[in-house]
Amino acid sequence: MNPRLRTAINTAKENNMPKENIERAVKRGTGEIEGAAYEEITYEGYGHNGVGIVVDVMTDNKNRSVAEIRHAFSKYGGNKAENGAVSWNFEQKGFMQVPSAGLDEEEFMMIAIDAGADDVELNEDKFDIFTSPNEFHQVIGNLEKAGYPVQNAELTRVPKTTVNADDVATKLLRLIDFLEDLDDVQKVYANFELSDEVMEQLERE
Repeated sequence: MNPRLRTAINTAKENNMPKENIERAVKRGTGEIEGAAYEEITYEGYGHNGVGIVVDVMTDNKNRSVAEIRHAFSKYGGNKAENGAVSWNFEQKGFMQVPSAGLDEEEFMMIAIDAGADDVELNEDKFDIFTSPNEFHQVIGNLEKAGYPVQNAELTRVPKTTVNADDVATKLLRLIDFLEDLDDVQKVYANFELSDEVMEQLERE
């Protein structure tokens, strides 16, 4: 009945986490196992070129987490912001992918929309499917019942507007990588875009 919990469990299974570890993590989070009490917190900030960054955290020590987040922004050229300063530009969405091999693009898009999807995009060898958070699990179920393998399903944040970061790509990605490597950080979202030329250059480095 808890969509976020179900998504976390599905993600853990996709990453081959042992069933015992998943059950223990769930029980600890719900207080069934004594120990640290975890809470979910969202922090916000700005990177280079005014890129908005949202950081989702799961922590048992709020003071430690906020200190680490503030240090990361400061060390790599960003600025921590107040709650709401950045998150207004991100819309919460359900996201999943279906392999496109052997599927007719127009036909599948209609099937996905009928299954409850808000938007469908062909991205190389997969269809990117976006839903409202409330319809997320229903769309997964509808597609699976129809015989389509659903991959990489998660609740995510999609930026409403983006900022070009070609001239600061290396510095910006260094900040994001550092944030993602923090133990308490679950996910980092940013509203930047890079040109194909810059992407190719970064892949060569």
